Amino acid sequence: MRGIAWGALLSTLVAALPAWAVDPFTVRDIRVEGLQRVEPGTIFASLPFRVGDTFSDDLGSAAIRSLFGLGLFSDVRLQVDGEVLVVIVEERPTVADITFSGIREFDNDVLRRALRDVGLTEGRPFDRALADRAEQELKRQYLNRSMYAVDVTTTVTPIERNRVNINFSVAEGDVTRIREIRVVGNEAFSDSTLRGLFNLNTGNWLSWYTRSDRYSRARLNADLETLRSFYLTRGFLEFSIDSTQVAITPGKEDMSITVNITEGKRFVVSGVRLEGDFLGREDDFKSLIRIRPGQAYNAEDVAETIRAFSDYFGRFGFAFARVEGVPDIDRDNASVAIVIQAQPSRRAYVRRIDIQGNNRTRDEVIRREFRQLEAAWFDSDRIRLSRDRVDRLGFFTQVSIDTREVPDAPDQVDLVMTVEERPTGNLTLGAGFSQAERLSLVAGIQQENVFGSGNYLGLNLNTSDFNRQFSLTTVNPYFTEDGISRSFDLFYRTTRPLTSQEGDYRLVTPGVRVRFGVPFTETDTVFFGLGLEQTRIEAGTGLPDAYQRFIDDFGTSASSVPLTVGWARDSRDSALVPTEGRLIRFNAEFGIGGDTRYTRFNGQYQQYIPLNRQYTLAFNAEAGWGKGLGGRPFPLFKNFFGGGLGSVRGFEQGTLGGTSGIDGNLSNLSYIGGSRMVLLNTEIIAPFPGAGNDRTLRMFGFFDIGNVSDDFRQSTKLSDLRASAGVGISWISPVGPLRIAYARPVRKFPNDKPQSVQFQIGTSF
Repeated sequence: MRGIAWGALLSTLVAALPAWAVDPFTVRDIRVEGLQRVEPGTIFASLPFRVGDTFSDDLGSAAIRSLFGLGLFSDVRLQVDGEVLVVIVEERPTVADITFSGIREFDNDVLRRALRDVGLTEGRPFDRALADRAEQELKRQYLNRSMYAVDVTTTVTPIERNRVNINFSVAEGDVTRIREIRVVGNEAFSDSTLRGLFNLNTGNWLSWYTRSDRYSRARLNADLETLRSFYLTRGFLEFSIDSTQVAITPGKEDMSITVNITEGKRFVVSGVRLEGDFLGREDDFKSLIRIRPGQAYNAEDVAETIRAFSDYFGRFGFAFARVEGVPDIDRDNASVAIVIQAQPSRRAYVRRIDIQGNNRTRDEVIRREFRQLEAAWFDSDRIRLSRDRVDRLGFFTQVSIDTREVPDAPDQVDLVMTVEERPTGNLTLGAGFSQAERLSLVAGIQQENVFGSGNYLGLNLNTSDFNRQFSLTTVNPYFTEDGISRSFDLFYRTTRPLTSQEGDYRLVTPGVRVRFGVPFTETDTVFFGLGLEQTRIEAGTGLPDAYQRFIDDFGTSASSVPLTVGWARDSRDSALVPTEGRLIRFNAEFGIGGDTRYTRFNGQYQQYIPLNRQYTLAFNAEAGWGKGLGGRPFPLFKNFFGGGLGSVRGFEQGTLGGTSGIDGNLSNLSYIGGSRMVLLNTEIIAPFPGAGNDRTLRMFGFFDIGNVSDDFRQSTKLSDLRASAGVGISWISPVGPLRIAYARPVRKFPNDKPQSVQFQIGTSF
């Protein structure tokens, strides 16, 4: 019998020891021994030879390397028995169970997912190197939370059927906290000014929430970029960060960070000049320059100018235009001239547009938002508009467009839009609480992208002490190919005006509406709608006299056919925590049929002005006006209400405007609102002390002025306006958006109901 054994070590010695070599022979059969769970086909597929091939030493070495490369075996040997090749393997044990002990900082599932990323999970082959990588990954997870004293011990317990149980015993230790941050080399700005730019700090009373005293390399890098931007936007063209040292005490309890910088001179822009080919449109390009001669060098102005030039070239199809801002530095005079060099290169058109990442959303839903067309000249404005329109669909967490050159076609490009889809279905069970409406419950199911069609379907139920509503809504954003949207609303709501005493009466309003949205421009949409409503007054205890008079004149129910016309434009950078941009809305409603005849207008204008990266000035103005037509009064149930959060803070919600006695008793009042409303809110929004630049936790100071006029006055007078001032907190908390305001009336009247502290919180859970 001829035989030789190769292992992981011997396979490297075969070539060096010819005495162990095997004479080439023809393989008549291949036999595999030692398999327990691995299929024989896996072995045969990895061998570089088959039955009938001539076996050699080189093929034997290649076979061993290939089998070890599978990662399934701890040992592999080859034996030759006559003309039969025997493959003997020893399988690596399989991971049966992974457990943790001593874990407090993390949920076990989080750590299991982290280990899965490095290849360690139940059912996978195990080796010691894999366990070492798993230990390092666990430590990395703790280091990301600034827990440098962590110690991980791995215990591997063999069990039956060549399996192992793995336990990671973790001694977490204490959190390593930043005790000192030093900036070395600064002369133009104080230490406190520079440290104030950092999100990382040495801790304060709010660090339990912000964790700003816990070191993170990513957060430090972000802070260093903020520091660099701070200098480069204030004239320090040659600013540099020389080094960063992070030192930990021997007990791994404290950490210090030292940033060494070189400020350099402060340069003033002496001028801007253009060099290169500007398509004969130099004056147009000059109008795009954001750089201001005579002022300190500002890297952001240079970058904005470069982007504006590139985009302008793109308007004319020059997709590959090269634009650079080259500084011409005069160190003797501490001045710099910016030379903008441009080379438009070649004009290109778009050959094809590809879409990637839309596993659920249909291609047509995305393509219908495109304003850049295939086979048309490359247009950067249309491409940017296309990206923005797709992003505004709300179906994706990320949207990006890349430009790719077409091989052997220098005048063509392909556009590749990559999207990352987000879950668009939402099943909601929720609760909210406010001082005015007490506890409210919310339940609903919504799907913003039904079957990937881009259509919306929603079913919602909302209940509180004073307002209850059930609604079913469908929206088809492309009812026509031109982008006209259509929505249907079916609703049933009950309301009860705020009163000074309890009662069991209520207003019941079932109805249906259809509305169409017509895009007149890329940013403006006009809405038209028609509805059918019936409001029924269910009399009971506590019924205001105004509603009793309505019953006496018109009965307990009134039907109406409201025709609505609206217009909207929203350019805010965020709907949740905006810092710049504006929102404009206008809506008109006409009662054209049924028992009521009226007209009702309301409009809103919001403006956010960033004062700097931390402070924002915000304005909100609203106005409403209603009037009965055809000799009929304006319906009480269409009244405006004022007071409280979202209106004039410092007054109880819904208490501004007209009042009505109850059962003829004027000492028991019901607040019935009015047909005219005006409101102006001004806010200064600032970071919450100790929260750094966290946008989810902010404080604000405000001044509100406004009022709602009742039906007994013919006009809203300036002398009737209420005013208040105060401070507040806005927090996007884990349990939902929270707003707390403390306000004191600046101008009030004897029958007003001031309320100093007001808050509201509500979310899904």
